[in-house]
Amino acid sequence: MTQAVREAGAVELILIRHGESLGNVAASEAQLAGVELIDVPARDADVILSPTGQEQALALGRALASFPAESRPDAVVSSPYVRARQTAEIAVETSGWQLAVRTDERLRDRELGILDMLTWQGVQQRFPEEAERRRWLGKFYYRPPGGESWADVALRLRSVLSELNSLGMGHRVMLVCHDAVILLFRYILEGMTEQEVLDVAAGTSVLNASITRYVRPEGAGPWTLESFNQADHLSEQGVEVTEHAGDASVRPR
Repeated sequence: MTQAVREAGAVELILIRHGESLGNVAASEAQLAGVELIDVPARDADVILSPTGQEQALALGRALASFPAESRPDAVVSSPYVRARQTAEIAVETSGWQLAVRTDERLRDRELGILDMLTWQGVQQRFPEEAERRRWLGKFYYRPPGGESWADVALRLRSVLSELNSLGMGHRVMLVCHDAVILLFRYILEGMTEQEVLDVAAGTSVLNASITRYVRPEGAGPWTLESFNQADHLSEQGVEVTEHAGDASVRPR
């Protein structure tokens, strides 16, 4: 074995979006009603899974149980947000994997600052200057006061990926996180441009409890997308597949 291979890192990365949350449900209801404020039951970090989200996490766990022993992750790391942690813990327990779920704050959802709990209509009504700035800059670079841009999130994810290179050869890692985080992992891992990742975001909703897989058999070099946004494990078990997307107007004006 060469020195380069001995120093190689992870060979597989499994990205999971959390199951449907009460916040997802509240946001979708607010958008349909055309109201300004989303009636979320708790601060963003504390929002729990909906009953459907819990079913999705159980179905995910049953699907993970079917992974061959040699293909199972060596580590499971979750966003510290409750909805992601619940998804990870339910899925791992159901799968029968003997793994502890660790958390990493760098996997948290994008922070919205003063726009937290507002629909797009609410932003336009209450903060028209911010709405205009968002239209001008586009979703990738727009940072709401007190919040983060997508570029900010990408910076913290780059540090997560760099640590995967220090794990040692052969490791497989499962990360349980959020829709924007998964899209930005794609941006980084595939070397996308701003336009390319925004095109994906505009045309694709990352489904709740979906699975996205990247592989690199040698443990070094570029990652290859094996599957994206797969939710067959839900529909095959008769569990509802839910689609809760963010604002589709993502490109700069």
